[in-house]
Amino acid sequence: MKLGAYTACLHDRSLDETLKVLGEMGLTGAEINTGGFIGAPHIPIAEILDSAGAREDYLGRFEQAGITLTGLNVNGNPLNPSVGAAHAADLRRTIDVAAALGVKRVVTMSGVPAGSPSSDVANWVVNPWDSQYLDILDYQWNEVAVPFWKDIQARAADADVQICIEMHPHNLVFNPATLLRLIEQTDGTHIGAEMDPSHLFWQGIDPVAATRYLGDRVFHAAAKDTRINADNVKIFGVLDDRFTRTTENPLNLGGDFTLNQWPQQPSWQFVAVGRGHGVDEFWVPFLQALHEIDPDMAVNIEHEDTELDQIEGLRSAAENLLLAAGKAGV
Repeated sequence: MKLGAYTACLHDRSLDETLKVLGEMGLTGAEINTGGFIGAPHIPIAEILDSAGAREDYLGRFEQAGITLTGLNVNGNPLNPSVGAAHAADLRRTIDVAAALGVKRVVTMSGVPAGSPSSDVANWVVNPWDSQYLDILDYQWNEVAVPFWKDIQARAADADVQICIEMHPHNLVFNPATLLRLIEQTDGTHIGAEMDPSHLFWQGIDPVAATRYLGDRVFHAAAKDTRINADNVKIFGVLDDRFTRTTENPLNLGGDFTLNQWPQQPSWQFVAVGRGHGVDEFWVPFLQALHEIDPDMAVNIEHEDTELDQIEGLRSAAENLLLAAGKAGV
């Protein structure tokens, strides 16, 4: 397996410095952002698309650092009624970049559209117990998502690139069932999962069981943990809406949208590998399940632990991921 990191957490460092950090931590893979929510701090996209020499030079920097470029990441909302066009263009362009570089994995999200043709606000339906919510989902899937993703499937097949969808709440695809629905309705030979356990944990989904359930539809994986704060869950549940607006230097997510502040006493929170679920308890069997599907699968750390800084969090995650891999025999 290729154990590496998604480099967005080191967006303020140069590519060469970023690769040096990963290598010093014993990691051998990197996943680079190419647009969507974050942009492309570690890749000169225009030059790579225009010049074979630029592509050779870029890949040479990875080779010199002893790091394999295992994926391109373009997480965003390509179906959003306001920022979707820009994020969709980033996704299409990223498929072209992947093909040009010989990278076989593109990580993204399914997106979520508005609830009707007349609306300009994204609408995520959580629990469609009332028929009006099924009406919304019918529109979102049949009129927006399926036509869009059929086009992406065709582009990915032409480029021989696999689209790895992060099953992320606030998207139409947020669990194994919705992923399989997208695959089935688009004849998605090149659409599968980026198996990120963090978003599954707080939904009550067992990521190991989900990995085995999806089988060879798992193309790629993330190493990010979630701590479930049981006492807070007892009061606030997992559908916790106590987020607040960020007033100083908010992170822009496209258009007028920014990242909100987490609740002070959250029901759950993202943490570094091993700080939510133990190495032996979860990470060993998780890596074994991934290895059963693809012995060469890339597993990239995604650092979003707000209790640890950039390097501290990445190092903690790397140490525990490497420990788990050793114990798992992968």
